[in-house]
Amino acid sequence: MPHPSASQIRDEQVPRGFSLGSHPFASLWGFSPCGLLLLALLLPTLLHAQRKPRNQDDRTGHDRANRATLLHTANVYVTGDASAPPITTITPGHEFVISSHNSPWLNIFIDTDPPEDDDPDSKPEFTDPNTTPGPSSGWIRDKGVVGPTTPNGDALIFGYAAELESQAAQPHPPEAAAAEAHLLYARVADYFPDSPLVPEALFRAADIRWQLDKSDIATLPSTHDGDGMLRPHIYEGALRRVMKYFPNSPFAARAAFDLLDNKLCGDWQGLPNCPERETQLYLNYANNYRTGPKSAEALYDAAYRQGVLVTMYQVNDNPKLSAQAAKNCQSIADQLHHDYPTSDYAPRAASIAFRVSQGIPIYGTDRD
Repeated sequence: MPHPSASQIRDEQVPRGFSLGSHPFASLWGFSPCGLLLLALLLPTLLHAQRKPRNQDDRTGHDRANRATLLHTANVYVTGDASAPPITTITPGHEFVISSHNSPWLNIFIDTDPPEDDDPDSKPEFTDPNTTPGPSSGWIRDKGVVGPTTPNGDALIFGYAAELESQAAQPHPPEAAAAEAHLLYARVADYFPDSPLVPEALFRAADIRWQLDKSDIATLPSTHDGDGMLRPHIYEGALRRVMKYFPNSPFAARAAFDLLDNKLCGDWQGLPNCPERETQLYLNYANNYRTGPKSAEALYDAAYRQGVLVTMYQVNDNPKLSAQAAKNCQSIADQLHHDYPTSDYAPRAASIAFRVSQGIPIYGTDRD
């Protein structure tokens, strides 16, 4: 079964076709000879009005074949002459439209990307048109250019995005590596909607954006509040699209795991309320996604929180609840060993349960 089109994923709805039955003249066409004649005369015009220009992009009006991105950073010049200083640069993932080709140069229009489909509540009511200038033109060298008609283009873009994502995970990454990987992964789905790489590319694009937003929000003082509702929530739209269009895939399970971040507390502040609630979140997740790639990790997170609760209940002088939390920790560790014996999280959970049984605190200091 083909993947949903890029416009479906972007717009969240399938365009509706033209319905004769909903037209005010439907009764005339249905019962009058004049109406039948009128239908015969008007139908070609109506069908032509519904037809979109071939290969034309719905958002920009540009020919899809002329849209492209780069797999390197390119200088943009006023003319096809590198002796003059460049007027700007284009980085990987950003889109442009090819206007003409004069080997070895391309004349392009840049800044053709529409705004991302963000949370409407986060958009300003008024914007300065000077901050969102229209497309401008220039010349770039014809190299590293990949578009919808490039042979094997989906793999080329995905591969370079994966390379940038790997660089972004290094201790001292290039400044824009993660953002460029995010854009490139999104291009795979946009340019090659039938590619088998689309589900993973969409998830990776959404996940990178999620992690970047999560990192930004972590710098806010409200992040450390015990109540997660008091801090800004990370934008969920991109991850929820992955779950909507690929509901039974491993990528939907990974997206659902990311979404748990919005429900977690900041600082537990030594109180049991948060780890109690978070334990249930992770157990529910593991139950809903039994074969998912994050299920073992979710069970480990639940076991860890039960180990934490053992100490918290002891500090609060509640030995009964502390003993129950110790049993819960061991039970979850046993489940991990049974269901996911090859996962690293199984021995990690077993180690927590062992330390709990030995009276070693999991939360706070473990020195006697």
